[in-house]
Amino acid sequence: MEQFLIQGQAQAQLLTAEGISTLLNGRDDLFNDLPLSAEGYASLYAHPLPSAIRLDGRDGDWDGLAERRLVFGADPDSGDRPDGSFDLILGDALRLDNADHVRLTFQDASGARGRIQLTFSGPGVLTAYAMDEAWRFASDGQPDNRIQGFVSPTNTGEGYVVEFRLPLAMLNARESFGISVVDVDDSVSRSPRTMVQTLPTAGPEAFNLIVLRSPEVLNIVEGLGYAGARILVIDGERRVRAETGAYQREGPEAPPLSAPALGPLEFFRPLVRGLLAIARLGQADGADPVASDAVIDTALAGSPLAVRRRLSDQQEIIMAAVPIRGRDRTLGAVVVEQDTDEILALQRDALDRIIGFAVLTIALVFLALLTFSLRLAWRIRGLGAEASRAIDQQGRLRTFELRREARAGDELGELSRNVSQMLARLHQHNQFLENMPRTLRHEINNPLNTLSTSLQNLEDTQPELSDSKYLDAARRGVQRIGAIVQNLADAANLEESLKAEDLETLDLEALVESYVRNSAALQAPRRLTFQGPETGVMVEAADYRIEQLLDKIIDNAFDFALPDTAITVALRRERSEAVLTIRNQGPLLSEDTLASMFDSMVTRRDGTNDTKLHFGLGLYVVRVIAAHHGGSALARNLPDGSGVEIEVRLPLARRLRGNAK
Repeated sequence: MEQFLIQGQAQAQLLTAEGISTLLNGRDDLFNDLPLSAEGYASLYAHPLPSAIRLDGRDGDWDGLAERRLVFGADPDSGDRPDGSFDLILGDALRLDNADHVRLTFQDASGARGRIQLTFSGPGVLTAYAMDEAWRFASDGQPDNRIQGFVSPTNTGEGYVVEFRLPLAMLNARESFGISVVDVDDSVSRSPRTMVQTLPTAGPEAFNLIVLRSPEVLNIVEGLGYAGARILVIDGERRVRAETGAYQREGPEAPPLSAPALGPLEFFRPLVRGLLAIARLGQADGADPVASDAVIDTALAGSPLAVRRRLSDQQEIIMAAVPIRGRDRTLGAVVVEQDTDEILALQRDALDRIIGFAVLTIALVFLALLTFSLRLAWRIRGLGAEASRAIDQQGRLRTFELRREARAGDELGELSRNVSQMLARLHQHNQFLENMPRTLRHEINNPLNTLSTSLQNLEDTQPELSDSKYLDAARRGVQRIGAIVQNLADAANLEESLKAEDLETLDLEALVESYVRNSAALQAPRRLTFQGPETGVMVEAADYRIEQLLDKIIDNAFDFALPDTAITVALRRERSEAVLTIRNQGPLLSEDTLASMFDSMVTRRDGTNDTKLHFGLGLYVVRVIAAHHGGSALARNLPDGSGVEIEVRLPLARRLRGNAK
């Protein structure tokens, strides 16, 4: 951006210079008032006076041209100012500088050599005389009243300030003029001690040139100038003929070059400054090392040129020069100079705004995306939670339709509807599986009854077969098939039957103690013990379902217990729950087995010597009964590694739960 803006500014300055040169092209008359060649002449530039000069011997009204001051008689190397040295400021109003006495040499209107001496005895009005060739006597003895001036001491008291006025009509040509300052300190001989003069280079008879700015050219240039730019018109001899403006605006009226305030985006300005500093690291300096003389020489040779020049570490300008063409030669050049601070201030302002609005836009987009993401995550989480609740921990369907996002028109809505369709098909399949045991029992019982009747008739008609092992095997097979069908039907109907049952408040401690006492008598010689609290444990339950639960667990424990070991049934109260545990000493179970023991149709009796029929439904029935009573069931290995423990937790009766809290 910086290179683009600088290039644009250079092109604009070239266009400005070309526009000015177009007005001056072919105006040879504006450049013919000086010799075509200044070779051998030393120019004394007369500059436009900033205000009227009052001949009072005070230099305050010359302050506007202080930078145009020329120094004569000073040591060029050390800068020392010996006695007799003087400063000269020459203005368009024919201003001249200071000395003890001043000699003016020129060619008068008649073409003769003119000599004027400005004399003074001290501060005050000076007197001008026309002098002879020896500069000893006045040629006519009378003061020349056309020349007026005043002398006053300097502020330091080490010299004088001389102001005088010389009519332009006294000169035949502006290239024939010279000034000499004579220092006369010898009070006895009155002979000059030193004389410093504007020395010409073309010989003893030559004069200096007085280069006046062209008023007509200046009028043209002043009307085309613009703020922040310096415009110069230079003739073919590299003399400045007109000048207006300055390439750096100064004063109280100058607008600030810094970027305007950005309001709420003001805090991005340091960020922009840092980015600019980083971007400029390692970049080559964009300033062109070409000197201003080379630019002017190129323009005087007929080629326009614009370069970026560095004046100091803190200042750069763009210098554009375009030739002014005459009929058969290049008359001069138009030079437009402008500081890059203003264009770089525009760059900084643009970057401030671009980066500020970019960051603000990114922040708004980020907030929009964050809002969208949070809303999407909330919708997905809600849909996932509802889908998780559709199936319980045992894999049973709680619902076959998702209501969340069901009407949404996006991908989540389509996903919700697809999951609902899947749940509906799964529900139909589960219903089929749940109804299958009843159907099988009905369909299988009929041929089983027929088969059982046929076997009985066969035994009755042929008594000799009553002791046949084949008939006994067929009879046991029929009974086994009937038991399988009955167990499957009971497991399938268990949940439905539990839903229709009412719970009552009972003492679980008394129920379990009585059950263990009766079972211990039936299981002899195998041992069954009970450990319980001294006070009752009241729960809301169905007593025969608790006994059914104990039947399944204790049968399972005896199947896995080591010979001559006891089964321990323990009951305790823990906060708002009754905890029932059944321990047996025997082989430990793997983690996978412990996690799936309470699933339907799962058995781990491989390798045992048990000959009873098992379908993997015992612990499944335990889990269903515990869940129906608001409790839970789990299995774990004993910490000492001696066996396995099954734990059933049931909530206490509501009154007891309140007291426990």
